[in-house]
Order: sequence, then structure tokens, then C-alpha cells
Amino acid sequence: MKRFPALFLIPSIALSFGTAFAAEPDLEAGKAKAVVCQACHGADGNAGTDPQYPRLAGQYRDYLAHALHAYKKGERNNPIMAGFVATLSDQDIQNLAGYFASLPGSKIADLHGHVQGE
Repeated sequence: MKRFPALFLIPSIALSFGTAFAAEPDLEAGKAKAVVCQACHGADGNAGTDPQYPRLAGQYRDYLAHALHAYKKGERNNPIMAGFVATLSDQDIQNLAGYFASLPGSKIADLHGHVQGE
């Protein structure tokens, strides 16, 4: 039976993928950190009327955390965001992502009906 070594791979794979999203967000801490985000993304995370700023409210927590990590690593290029995320810890990112994900996001829309060829 060669299945025994595969059993050791499953926990190690789970640990390697789970570490970035393992910590539960502290929504109050996220709300406190989000004060600086309000200038562009709005007090409610819905970016007001300026379409150049993404709406964060109601987005998936994992997506928001991934985006913030990408800005921090330089994988997403935006000088304003790079400056904001530079000092954030992994827990800060989880807190912010959790906070914005917890907000009502009724203003978020997809591209259904707006893309040619559907």
C-alpha cells in the first residue's frame, strides 16, 4: 500500500494554504483601521459617486484580503494603496477585509447584461 505517505501531504497542503486566512477578523479593529479608507472608499465602503474608487462593502473577505496582500507585495500597482498597506500586518489586513465584507453591499453589481456576446 503506497497510500500512507499521501496522508501526510494533506495536512501540510492545508496548512500552507490556510495560514494567510487562518486568523478570524476583529471587526471593531478593522473599523478603526478603515477610517483612512473612507476618503476614497466612502464611510460605508460604497465609494460614494466616484466610479474610480472600488466599492468594498459586501465584497468577499478572502478577495479583499488577497487584494490588500497583492498591493503590499507590489503585485497590484497603485501608489496610493501601496502607501496605505505598507504598514499593515497580516492581522490588520484580515480585520479590514472582515470589516468591509460585513457591511451591506447592495450597490455591488456584476457585468451580467453589460458585456457584449452574452
